[in-house]
Amino acid sequence: MAGAGGQKHGAMVQSRRPPQPLPFAQQVAIFSRLASANPAPVTELEWTNPFTLVVAVALSAQATDVGVNKATRGLFAVADTPRKMLDLGLEGVTEHVKTIGLFRQKAKNVIALSRILVEEFGGEVPDSRAALMTLPGVGRKTANVVLNTAFGHPAQAVDTHIFRVGNRTRIAPGRDVDEVERAIEDNVPARFQDNAHHWLILHGRYICQARRPRCAVCPIYDLCPFEEKTA
Repeated sequence: MAGAGGQKHGAMVQSRRPPQPLPFAQQVAIFSRLASANPAPVTELEWTNPFTLVVAVALSAQATDVGVNKATRGLFAVADTPRKMLDLGLEGVTEHVKTIGLFRQKAKNVIALSRILVEEFGGEVPDSRAALMTLPGVGRKTANVVLNTAFGHPAQAVDTHIFRVGNRTRIAPGRDVDEVERAIEDNVPARFQDNAHHWLILHGRYICQARRPRCAVCPIYDLCPFEEKTA
């Protein structure tokens, strides 16, 4: 999940006041279609337990899921728990993740968060946002991904794709990622909350793309108020 770590959100800020979100009935119609097209959406990051998910999402900041998966297959084969990661050591982790951007700092974070999990959490990943955010390299987005994907909480991890889709479609408009996160929580119907961020990120990644959205194949084309449609 590109951009899912603890970094600042830079370009994901708008100065103008966001428009009103779509009305409830339109939200239901949109998410019903997204759910029909993809009933069980999942993250494209590869993981086997909450710990490997934390590591994968932390590594995905400013990197692609494809690139992270290539690196973590070998890493998780030898170190899929905090204790094993510590035993592998910084040099070992660095060697596995050296194809990922910012790999040296990320390797240090993986070792540091593994040590905290062993020493303060008994080797288990906590299911608390506040606790997760005490781990090096884990920001609010990473914590929300883990809470949603590993523990089933309806947490909304807002990345560049979701920020764009939320504003373009008015599903969840906001001037920054925190506003978009709150808009999803406040406006997306409760029955769609568990999978909302998966549907939105996949829609932004493959359909509602940044430079040229693929409106001709968009399943919510007629429900979307975006004025600059490409078809």
